[in-house]
Amino acid sequence: METTFDVRISEELQVNKLAKGKKSYTVRWRVAKEPFSLTRSNKTLAKNERSKLVSAVGRGEAFYTDTGRPISEARALNKVTFYDFACEYVDMKWPRAAANSRRSIADALVAVTPVMLKGRKTGADAKALRKALHRWAFNSAQRESAPDDVRALLKWAAASSKPLADLAKPDTIRAVLDAVGSKLDGKAASVTYTARRRAVLWNLCEFAVEKKHLAVNPITTIKWARPKVHNADVVDPATVPNPQQAKALLTAVGELPGSGPRMVAFFASMYYSALRPGEAVDLTKSNLHIPDEGRGKLYLTGSNPFAGSAWTDSGENRDQRGLKHREEGAGRWAPCPPELTEILHDHLNRFGTTKEGLMFWGQRGGTLPGKTYQAMWKAARAAAFGEEVARTSRLAERPYDLRHAAVSTWLASGVDPQRVADWAGHSLEVLMRVYAKCLDGEEDQAMDRIEAKLRGE
Repeated sequence: METTFDVRISEELQVNKLAKGKKSYTVRWRVAKEPFSLTRSNKTLAKNERSKLVSAVGRGEAFYTDTGRPISEARALNKVTFYDFACEYVDMKWPRAAANSRRSIADALVAVTPVMLKGRKTGADAKALRKALHRWAFNSAQRESAPDDVRALLKWAAASSKPLADLAKPDTIRAVLDAVGSKLDGKAASVTYTARRRAVLWNLCEFAVEKKHLAVNPITTIKWARPKVHNADVVDPATVPNPQQAKALLTAVGELPGSGPRMVAFFASMYYSALRPGEAVDLTKSNLHIPDEGRGKLYLTGSNPFAGSAWTDSGENRDQRGLKHREEGAGRWAPCPPELTEILHDHLNRFGTTKEGLMFWGQRGGTLPGKTYQAMWKAARAAAFGEEVARTSRLAERPYDLRHAAVSTWLASGVDPQRVADWAGHSLEVLMRVYAKCLDGEEDQAMDRIEAKLRGE
């Protein structure tokens, strides 16, 4: 990298007015006439950063022309590799992160790491390296127990890692962001998937700033736009079953051999009350606030989503957690229409609960395995729609689509969106974004209501 002694540091801090009367402060300087800046949340921190630059100039240090930083700072940063710091970041996040969050962090770091290696592996070797990074390196609980062949791969990755400081180079951070926004085949990842991985990268960079390995979050120093692709989180109406189709699926589940009749209430709770699969798995008799007949309510207090035994503290495949988007211990109410009340009473009369009060369980007892209800759902689709339609159509292809059907029905029925968001355990913003396409068909009805109001009706 080129260096220069041509450095000019502004004497005055730039004051930035933020929302709600808050301010931030920016240090500005030029290196070989190229402008650089660094913003801090308060005046003292900004003055400290300016003092560091002034001291470097006073010592007669050269500055790098591409990063705008003094060479002494870069020498110190070059001692920390990206690989080692990524492992340190994982270890910092691990104790407080949910199992699925741990897996998401590993996924993001696996996407980024190849860009931060001096060498490159291809084909089967690249696949083996990705697996080693995901399953062992970026898993705090598993790293020390990696088998010998994995240790050899990780030793190579550690030795081949570029300095963490390279993230400050515009070309490098841009390449890293491109990796975050791409799938393995090079095609653009969905908006939601990209945003999730970018959030991990942003947080890692902020941690590097906190540890004083980076002077500023490098993502803020460049302009980068995520690829414009389909947002996978937006519900496609083609996947959402209508009431007749949903009821046909529930009937088909009840007619399956073995555990089929016992699973009707499980799927019905997703369709009628919009439970997530992990919430349905965790449903107990004490959560039911229902009369002998008619409408009632479900009070949800926890979730038990599938995460994989490698990512949970318990070593179980499921991760017992509080409700999504809720503080620990907080619950939420969900509606229970008369149809579900009847199904739940029938389930209790015929099958009862486990000794812990769980409504649904595996064939051998214990928590209901995901593969059990997934296989049952596949069989029910084939029975309800026919083999050809089940194989070629996306209609109700996942049990989760029953939840989408419930929320879509509530919205189409004219229920206030905020109430729907509360029932479903969403924020209003997420609700309107995820179900945007399911609302498109309600435009005529909405206009009818507006025109009736204008006519004074």
